[in-house]
Amino acid sequence: MTESGRVVLRTDDLTTASYPLLTSLVVPRPIAWVSSVSADGIGNLAPHSFFTVVSTRPPMVAFTSVGSKDTLANVEATGEFVVNLASAPLLDQVNLSSAPYDEDTDEAVALDIAMAPSALVLPPRVAASPAAIECRLHQTLPLGDSVVVIGEVVAFSVDETAMVDGHPDMSHLQPLSRLGGDEWGHPPAVFHLTRPTSV
Repeated sequence: MTESGRVVLRTDDLTTASYPLLTSLVVPRPIAWVSSVSADGIGNLAPHSFFTVVSTRPPMVAFTSVGSKDTLANVEATGEFVVNLASAPLLDQVNLSSAPYDEDTDEAVALDIAMAPSALVLPPRVAASPAAIECRLHQTLPLGDSVVVIGEVVAFSVDETAMVDGHPDMSHLQPLSRLGGDEWGHPPAVFHLTRPTSV
């Protein structure tokens, strides 16, 4: 229906498809390129665009598995995962790793993506990614058709060249983002704006 020049799509209307609306309106979304290992030692590498910070002390991040996927099964089985930063030079590899490979296929091997040992967890990191966040599972939270995976960060691994004055620099990280449909976002233009310290 329309209301004052706006289209209103009610979620209690069964004809409303929420997924494409959510992914087109909650934008841009950072990409958690998650590497994990199954209980049998088979690697998995897959992008998840429902990803955010959930706590700073202790440091925690979360990604959402829409449905039951290999990443979720691996994390639940082993309790560890790595979030690799999906940077612009890795666009094709990130996209190709989203294909529906079977659970016995290691995407990194299939796509010839070089991996490197992590510092504190078993799953390896993507060698060419400028930054990796190593996590141990804190909890999983089933919600509707999805499962939120919350990990406590045990280590940050950042390329020395991406660190400027002790801080990860956006021009080196070049993070990609996901938008609606098959739309992606290039690394954003950066500007600086000081927060007010009083009213």
